[in-house]
Amino acid sequence: MTGALAQVTPQKELDVPYVPTPERVVEEMLRIAAVTKDDVVYDLGSGDGRIVITAARRYGARGVGIDLDPDRIREANENARKAGVTDRVRFIQGDLFAADIRPATVVTLYLLPDVNLRLRPKLLRELRPGTRVVSHNYDMGDWAPQKSVTLNLDGREHRIYFWVIPPRQERP
Repeated sequence: MTGALAQVTPQKELDVPYVPTPERVVEEMLRIAAVTKDDVVYDLGSGDGRIVITAARRYGARGVGIDLDPDRIREANENARKAGVTDRVRFIQGDLFAADIRPATVVTLYLLPDVNLRLRPKLLRELRPGTRVVSHNYDMGDWAPQKSVTLNLDGREHRIYFWVIPPRQERP
């Protein structure tokens, strides 16, 4: 993979403000998902690219970040270059609802509750059984997580939710 800027038809406006996931939360999200060198990590709403960059640098995984904001895509590509992982990650400027996420073996999210709920049907429709989904701070409504963990950092609670895409006949 290259760190080249790719495009998917963009939405008109951002659904989620840019708030970076703290590094300790990134590490815990990837640990909970049990990321390995064989994984393809997709970060939906990837911001500065820290999740896929960490997955590539620490675990040898490949990664794809998708974000609407061209400034974040430029920043993510620069961060990947500095981290020496441009051969393992790429960043796409585009609408996460229109993006092809089928290659993912792990999907990470730090979106808002209503965006997670709108995204849930796409995840269940497009992802293969066994794909892991990890969300920072927000759940998926009545789709109960297999695991949730709370981290206390600098006086703030950060909740991490974890699901595994079930076989088709068992999907919520």
